[in-house]
Amino acid sequence: MTSITAKRLSVRTSHSIVALACLAACLPSTKAIAQSEGALPTLDTVEVVGRQQSGQYHAQDSEGATKTDTPLQEVPQAVRVVTRQLVDDLGAQRLDDVLDYVAGVSRQNNFGGMWDNVAMRGFVGHEDMGMSLLRNGMQSNRGFNAPRDTANVERFEFLKGTMGALYGNSEPGGTMNLVTKQPLWKAAHSLETYYGTYGSTRMALDTTGPLNGNASEPATMAYRLNVVKEEQDSFRNFVRIRREMIAPAFTWRLTPDTQLRYDGEFLRQRAPLDRGVLTVNRQVGAVPISRFFGEPSDGDITMQNQTHQFLLDHALSADWSLRAGLQYKRNTMKGLESEAFPFPGGACGSSVETMGWACRRQVSRDFGSQDTSLQLDLTGRFKTGSLEHTLLTGVEFNRFTLDQTMMTHAGGTRYGYGIDIYNPVYGNQPSAPLNVSAINRDVSDRTMAIYVQDQISLTPQWKLLAGVRHDRYRGAITERAVDGAPTTYQQPNATSPRLGLTWLATPQWSLYASAGKTFRAQAQTTYTGAAIPPERGTAYETGAKWQSADQQWGSTIALFDIRKRHMATWDEENEPYLVELPGKVRNRGLEVEVAGRIAAGWRVAMSYTYLNADPLITQFARNSVSAFVTHEMAAAKGGLVGIGGGFTHVGKRDADMDSTVHLPAYTVFKLTSYWNIDRQLRISLDVDNLFNKTYYHSAYNRMWVMPGAPRRITAGLQYKF
Repeated sequence: MTSITAKRLSVRTSHSIVALACLAACLPSTKAIAQSEGALPTLDTVEVVGRQQSGQYHAQDSEGATKTDTPLQEVPQAVRVVTRQLVDDLGAQRLDDVLDYVAGVSRQNNFGGMWDNVAMRGFVGHEDMGMSLLRNGMQSNRGFNAPRDTANVERFEFLKGTMGALYGNSEPGGTMNLVTKQPLWKAAHSLETYYGTYGSTRMALDTTGPLNGNASEPATMAYRLNVVKEEQDSFRNFVRIRREMIAPAFTWRLTPDTQLRYDGEFLRQRAPLDRGVLTVNRQVGAVPISRFFGEPSDGDITMQNQTHQFLLDHALSADWSLRAGLQYKRNTMKGLESEAFPFPGGACGSSVETMGWACRRQVSRDFGSQDTSLQLDLTGRFKTGSLEHTLLTGVEFNRFTLDQTMMTHAGGTRYGYGIDIYNPVYGNQPSAPLNVSAINRDVSDRTMAIYVQDQISLTPQWKLLAGVRHDRYRGAITERAVDGAPTTYQQPNATSPRLGLTWLATPQWSLYASAGKTFRAQAQTTYTGAAIPPERGTAYETGAKWQSADQQWGSTIALFDIRKRHMATWDEENEPYLVELPGKVRNRGLEVEVAGRIAAGWRVAMSYTYLNADPLITQFARNSVSAFVTHEMAAAKGGLVGIGGGFTHVGKRDADMDSTVHLPAYTVFKLTSYWNIDRQLRISLDVDNLFNKTYYHSAYNRMWVMPGAPRRITAGLQYKF
């Protein structure tokens, strides 16, 4: 959740800004290092399955930034691509494991570990459904999605700034595009197994290859299959997570000019809904980070997600192409859960401080959603006089339905269902039945949109990007908990433009400026049943990009200024309704990122963020820094050996709406190592939170604060065949 408060922030100049900016500007000089070490072996082996070796951290393009094959140096916005190589070197198994190494991105409340929730440049998405997220360019975060697994992910694209002109309903801070692994036309297979702290076990299979064809006739069908099974206990008492994922993909070459791809994913997660720890006298650290304030006998919350994507690409000519995308998603979330709850007023409101007693409520959830999307894109290249155009036109249709039922207890019975925070005793059950609707609603919306984007090459050095999208949104919300309550209809229209200019000053340097607008429809109402206007954002950005002559590494410096109105947050007196905030909020900041292979065998990824968030917004640090370095070398008896390490630092943040609870700044370190014994066998060892730091990475309110994990060691074995 985005915590909102009326506090006043002071603006202070950070010396780190100057230091990081100078670092980025001076880094090109390390080209001399690479030249002086030219005798070292260059490790350019490309692996197709399993963990990568000798790849890059620096990408030259992005599928999601423009929907065209435009080099990132020409894109007038900051884009950070987390490559598969970096995912592998970090030992990342979840999206959360890579977030700390991307500038401008911060973790938010993840609903007790039930889904991903990420803020970009100080703006989060929907209160329940998280950030703006795409899967292969299609909206993919509506409903209830378990945390994303990395097993079937080729890369994560963090598209900073406004993307409303292409994707509509989104945040002005940015959008993330998840690109999945595609079938390959050469057979390759990988089996991985991991064992780690807290009894965690994980097995993963990645297999791909052609389904037909022979020496005389090329294959026309190929497959890819990723399978994951995982079980792990937690540093949190009574918390055990079980996950299974099956992700099949198929490619058909229907004709030499036409290709159809199916990309599916079936994921099930079973785990308790864990709200974390609580504060005492508004301070964290009063209770152990392992203490669980739920009820073990409640069992698991089960989340089941299925996604089906069909992507058709057809070349009309050498310059024109057509793409059609159809997606269907179905998500469910069911189970029983008890949670410490900050009920306002009465003895319960102060019982934690005065009696060491936390009030709890028990709730039963039965949530389900269905999401259907259709996209049609036409892309072409042509000239008008001396101007070269890359034109994209498209239409999109979305249909989304959401069914939420959450039952709890009546009146004061919830106050009696408490727990001693210092000496918890489990097994007590509330005397009253679950017969009161905390949430009981149907949400249905339809969106029709048309968009146009023109990328104009004014000269070889000057590139103009102009785009606009018009969305027609039709939504309906029915509160079934209130007898006779009328259905609330929302029918806003939105036009979202985007304009950007890039100057390719030299073959290695580019400067850019851009502006754009976004909107996000609100899927909830106020306590009185009134519809809340869509959130509307305006983003301005300017920056510089540099990449080495060999395109092995690069850096980006970006300045941004984002404004948003019609923001809404929880109405604490009338949960689960929203209340609109008056006026506008404004976030400004600076981002610096460096990524790539700076010398033979050396890969780096560094980021710095300075965020001057609006006084109405909390949960965001003023300064955040991260760095990760890997060195790879030939082993004495063959193969490759790699060792790396890094750190993330996040500054102090406010954790509650009243700005009375603060999450302390923290710095955590990690180490990674691996040995590619040969082209088939690899062993790895990862250590997270090396110095066993106690820290808290996010909060929802003063009763739901999520601590970070203590030191965690993971050993892995990967075999290609």
